Amino acid sequence: MTDNAQPSAQHRAEALKERVYVTFTGLAVVLALQSHAETLTAGEAASTLAITVVGTLLAVFVADLVSHLAVHAKTPTGAELSRMARTSFGAFGAIVLPLIFIAVAAVGRWSIEASLRASTIALITALVLIGYLAVRRVKMAWWKKLIALGAEFLLGLAVVGLELLAHG
Repeated sequence: MTDNAQPSAQHRAEALKERVYVTFTGLAVVLALQSHAETLTAGEAASTLAITVVGTLLAVFVADLVSHLAVHAKTPTGAELSRMARTSFGAFGAIVLPLIFIAVAAVGRWSIEASLRASTIALITALVLIGYLAVRRVKMAWWKKLIALGAEFLLGLAVVGLELLAHG
């Protein structure tokens, strides 16, 4: 692997990691919102989800910046700063589908409960797809890949169970 390919692979790994963080954050927020769905408007649900995720992404960006300063003892170059921003804020895409589902509720086509349930399913499915993207090129037996994906799916369900327990 050349030096030029290494940052690209590292950038992909960072982007994938951030997507997992944001997907789990979105899942936790959606599950918390479900426990208040009877008194919640679609606008409140959308703004809560968006604000929480943007706050998380800002925290990730600041963490990247601070860790860069600590490790390299210098400010990042413009290219490094741009890569950090793309990596951090690119993960916002993880909640686009839940925001669309909430918008469907806002126009009266679904209930807020249905949109949040669909969002939960979409986010767990996204975690499995992210896991698939992570293991698809790994040189291991297909059944080991299946075990890894199954474990990720079970962890996603565990998050759902813990959130429901906390807000149930």
